[in-house]
This record gives sequence, C-alpha cells and structure tokens, in this order.
Amino acid sequence: MADIYKTITKDHDHHRDILNRIADTSGDTAKRRRLWREFYRDVKAHAAAEEETFYASLMTKTWGQDKVRHSVTEHKELDDIMDELQDMDMSSPGWLNRFKTLHHDYVHHIEEEEEEVFERA
Repeated sequence: MADIYKTITKDHDHHRDILNRIADTSGDTAKRRRLWREFYRDVKAHAAAEEETFYASLMTKTWGQDKVRHSVTEHKELDDIMDELQDMDMSSPGWLNRFKTLHHDYVHHIEEEEEEVFERA
C-alpha cells in the first residue's frame, strides 16, 4: 500500500500531465474542455482531501502550522483562479492568459509542497 507522500505525488504528477496537455490545446475544443473538466474535478477533490487529512494532521504540530497555513492560502488562490477559468470562454485570449497563471502557480505550489511540506511532515 502506498504511503500518503506517494499518493499525493502521484496526484501531482497526474495534474502536471493534464496541465501540460491543456497547454498544448487551443481554442474551445472538445479536447480542451475534456481535459479542463478532468483537471478541475481532480484538483478540487485532491485539495479537499489533502486539507481534511494531511494538512489537518500537520496543523496539530507547531512546526507544521506555518507551512500548512501557507499551503491552504495557496489552495484558496488556485481555487479562485480555477473558478474564474470555469466561467470564461475557453477560446478567448483572457482564458489562455489566466490558464498560464494557474499553470505556473499550481506547479509552484506542488513543488513547494513536495519539497518543503513533505520535509516537515
């Protein structure tokens, strides 16, 4: 049975892959919509589960609280961007611009989590 770190990292790897595949699409296509739906659903579920199990456990430790608070703040920021994208026209330049921000910020978040939060945990 995989440990929590491997499980979270596996999700992150899947999300990186989907983000890269979305970045290779253009316009409001069936492929982009399908990939976006998958990413949106998976990340929302991942973040909720992560906060309820992994982060909740770390919050009980003084040494974990600052990193967890930072990560939860980033979850909220990413969630807000995802909700914006959900309501935008996928063929607009604004969607692509906002997606690039999400892509960058999400990769930064998961790298920070894997390198810093996992280390503390």
